[in-house]
Amino acid sequence: MAGIYIHIPFCKQACHYCDFHFSTSLKHKSRLLGALQVELRLRSAELKGEAVQSLYFGGGTPSILEIWELRALMDVVNEHYTLSDSPEITVEANPDDLSLEKLENLKQIGVNRLSIGVQSFFGQDLKLMNRAHNAVEAEQCLSYATQLFDNITLDLIYGMPQMDAERWLANIEKALSFNVPHISAYALTVEPQTALARFIDKGKMAPLNEAAAEKHYRILRKVLLQAGFENYEFSNFGKPGYHSKANTGYWTGKPYLGIGPSAHSYNGKHRSWNVAHNIKYCQAIEQGQLPSETEILTPIDRFNEKIMVGLRLAQGISLAEITDEFGTGTTQRLLEDSKKPIQSGLLEEVNGRLRVTDQGRFLTDGIASDLFSVHLD
Repeated sequence: MAGIYIHIPFCKQACHYCDFHFSTSLKHKSRLLGALQVELRLRSAELKGEAVQSLYFGGGTPSILEIWELRALMDVVNEHYTLSDSPEITVEANPDDLSLEKLENLKQIGVNRLSIGVQSFFGQDLKLMNRAHNAVEAEQCLSYATQLFDNITLDLIYGMPQMDAERWLANIEKALSFNVPHISAYALTVEPQTALARFIDKGKMAPLNEAAAEKHYRILRKVLLQAGFENYEFSNFGKPGYHSKANTGYWTGKPYLGIGPSAHSYNGKHRSWNVAHNIKYCQAIEQGQLPSETEILTPIDRFNEKIMVGLRLAQGISLAEITDEFGTGTTQRLLEDSKKPIQSGLLEEVNGRLRVTDQGRFLTDGIASDLFSVHLD
């Protein structure tokens, strides 16, 4: 099974924390959407007939598009690719775009999963992030969406300077009140060259507090596990049967095509990424060229990626898979390097798998980086 990701690089306004590729100008929207269709056709042979289990419209803000524009892209996918019997078709959406009519139309064209960027149900948080929607719109769109869609995930952000534990808990409880089956929650991070980074540098906003973020994460995990969710990946919580097919495919190494400016692709042996510039992307596609760079993944690259992704997953890292792909010596060295975090209670070996403990969960990325290798045995 494979996946297709289509990047829609347009937003109404720039969120203060975001460093993804997007434009707030729709001047070249038609041209770019045409280029996306061409790229889909140009690359149709790359999946070698493998069935597509997930079609994901990300961004940017895909919900900014008209229904007929989304349907035209879906038509090209249906014409040139083989979809599985029950593909997951996801559209990322902002609450201010989701009127009842828009939701009905999304369902009609075959969208069966919504990823709604709520981020917070509190106005002061949304203002700090410079989100385009308000708290009322966040609740209203979920009221509409849950009438029409069974498979909904919403995004929340924690660890903000002004957010105390009580307000974070209230955010989680509000999300649960809509009975959505999936929640993705991310710690606010300061990315270079974002408005958030400038505000902190100039003293207009307090620096982020990692201890507060960890407290928020532990509250999140406790409440959602009690509510029947599975923390199947560090930032993702889903009820049984509602784990994201798209993201799970990325994390478990399944091939996927990334269509559009800045989009990444992976086929198991190499990774490629398109130019992060709308006009340059369009110019190349219009000339029948793919505006991408390619990185051939070395065995060390693949090993380190397996460690990073594997520890973020609930099931952890299969030592048998490490041995099969990289050899017994590499597995032995991994186990040797794991002794210290195991003794510290951050990591555990259970049934032939390495996985982080509850104590180590918030430190997952740091634990993984300590296990990275610069050579393989």
